[in-house]
Amino acid sequence: MPNAQPSQKEMTIFTNPPAKSLKLFDSVLLVPAIIESFKKLDPRTQLRSPVMFVVYVGSIITTLLYFQALFGQGEANPGFILATSIWLWFTVLFANFAEALAEGRSKAQAASLRSLKQSVMAKKLASPRHGTTWLPATATDLRKGHFILVEAGDVIPIDGEVIEGVASVDESAITGESAPVIRESGGDFSSVTGGTRVLSDWLVVKVTANPGETFLDRMISMVEGAKRQKTPNEIALTILLVALTIVFLIVTVTLLPFSLFSVEAAKAGTPISITVLIALLVCLIPTTIGGLLSAIGVAGMSRMMQANVIATSGRAVEAAGDVDVLLLDKTGTITLGNRQAAAFFAAPGVTEQQLADVAQLASLADETPEGRSIVVLAKQRFNIREREMAGLNAVFVPFSANTRMSGVDIGARHVRKGAADSVKKYVEALGQPYPAEVGRAVDDVSRRGSTPLVVVDDGRVMGVVELKDIVKGGIKERFAELRRMGIKTVMITGDNKLTAAAIAAEAGVDDFLAEATPEDKLKLIRSYQAEGRLVAMTGDGTNDAPALAQADVAVAMNSGTQAAKEAGNMVDLDSNPTKLLEIVEIGKQMLMTRGSLTTFSISNDIAKYFAIIPAAFVGTYPSLKALDVMHLSSPNSAIMSAVIFNALIIVFLIPLALKGVQYRAIGAAALLRRNIWIYGVGGIVLPFVGIKLIDMLLSALNLI
Repeated sequence: MPNAQPSQKEMTIFTNPPAKSLKLFDSVLLVPAIIESFKKLDPRTQLRSPVMFVVYVGSIITTLLYFQALFGQGEANPGFILATSIWLWFTVLFANFAEALAEGRSKAQAASLRSLKQSVMAKKLASPRHGTTWLPATATDLRKGHFILVEAGDVIPIDGEVIEGVASVDESAITGESAPVIRESGGDFSSVTGGTRVLSDWLVVKVTANPGETFLDRMISMVEGAKRQKTPNEIALTILLVALTIVFLIVTVTLLPFSLFSVEAAKAGTPISITVLIALLVCLIPTTIGGLLSAIGVAGMSRMMQANVIATSGRAVEAAGDVDVLLLDKTGTITLGNRQAAAFFAAPGVTEQQLADVAQLASLADETPEGRSIVVLAKQRFNIREREMAGLNAVFVPFSANTRMSGVDIGARHVRKGAADSVKKYVEALGQPYPAEVGRAVDDVSRRGSTPLVVVDDGRVMGVVELKDIVKGGIKERFAELRRMGIKTVMITGDNKLTAAAIAAEAGVDDFLAEATPEDKLKLIRSYQAEGRLVAMTGDGTNDAPALAQADVAVAMNSGTQAAKEAGNMVDLDSNPTKLLEIVEIGKQMLMTRGSLTTFSISNDIAKYFAIIPAAFVGTYPSLKALDVMHLSSPNSAIMSAVIFNALIIVFLIPLALKGVQYRAIGAAALLRRNIWIYGVGGIVLPFVGIKLIDMLLSALNLI
């Protein structure tokens, strides 16, 4: 094999994990966001938000009116026009700033990921077998179907599937987790990601992505907020806001006959200036939510990234918030994943200590978590110490799918432990009895949702070891929270119905699917979707791919197969199955934030009516003075106070839009009531207070 080693310059060295979280107003984000706010004044950018485009056009018109007034034409009082124009421009810039700040956080994450992409040398194999000749090649030369060798110290140049070998891999450059993971051929842990480093041994990898299509490339494009597509709910809300804006535009246009330049105005009394009409329009349209809507969506994707989850689109994040059915794998999600020995049940004529002694002997060479837990339990219960297998001249008998037993042979003595039905056949084949009491103990253990292991010493049945699935602490409470939100939880397991029912009851899930096959999962998802429900699930294996592709929210584990990751619309970098619960919470929080701020924005406008309408029309219709419940100092001060409040409220709500409202596990009806009280009533009360304070300040400083 040629000794072609890449130079230090060609090697990729990862020293900084992806940026997970930046402070809301970090200096790294502020300056670029301010600059971007001015760049977004491009009319093509403003058109993306119809509500803010109206404010943008109003800002331009008032600016032109100011220059006209400077030359003694048009409206009088150029100072008032200038102040109004400046605050309208601030309103547009503050909305731009909110969006730019949200995008800046995503761009910082993308830039951190992009810094990981450097030229890496690869060892390209002539054939897919370890030991064959390899030639140096750059990562950009590799294509789908090529085979490469990666050895200890090498950086994996591109995404692929392990087809030979087992190795420890450092994925901290991608996941931020320092603990190495095992990658091996076959199974659900065969996928490797470009940019990670092999720490030990070697792997032969089949390339599964072309340059530019790797997982890292997709991660970068996913977190680029500027490329985010609007979600269906966001589009629907935009249509509502446009409709409200059109209504107020029509109202404003109907008031033009009473403007400064009309005969009707002269007949009616004091005319209304164009500047006042524009201020009226801007204050009455839903500018608050219009200015923050895009920022809320971008921030939702950013929060998902901070949770180490890559979403393919804002649609996926939003769907997570609308989910009402969760399909959860039992192992690793609801239970700890490794069954633990919990009790010994001795056969007639056998003491519990004798059973523990034989069970420990059968498990000494068993390196599975279950086998180690039997050894630990025997030591804890009866202080039975481990014995040296070499000194006993023992031969370990590994577990096989055929026999479904394992154990040890010590000379002519044969000790076995295994599944009850397999052990029964084994004992009866030896001509030994299988006690009915042991059969009943097996049934009792199964009914509790545990797994029974029967232990045999030289054909004599010694008893049963109970292996228990340990339900994760706090998981029952989290399921109760989801239930309060109207979300149904369904446990998926390959266990028999008896075992599945016991674990489901202990965990507190609403339903379960036992003895599940890939076809069963797909059928279950389709049945829920036929009822109009949105379904979320997690998966990591190739056999999960069909169900992941069908689910509305499909979270693939980063440690899983390439097929699973391609089928999902989210990838969990931590490969933590319980992350699905957090993903739903983030999606719910985004929808809650959007709904709360929409309620606040529309309620806000109600209060502004009482500030600006009496001020705008009191000269034409003196009777409207009765609506001036805030007793503002002057018409111009009232209008200016409303315009200033309208701009500043966007600034004060930026942190809430980016961080999201506090997540609460409550149902839709309760959430609606809460929003009405906090953001509805609050949205009405706050402008009265804010506009009055601004009016008092302007009056005290003689600015109006």
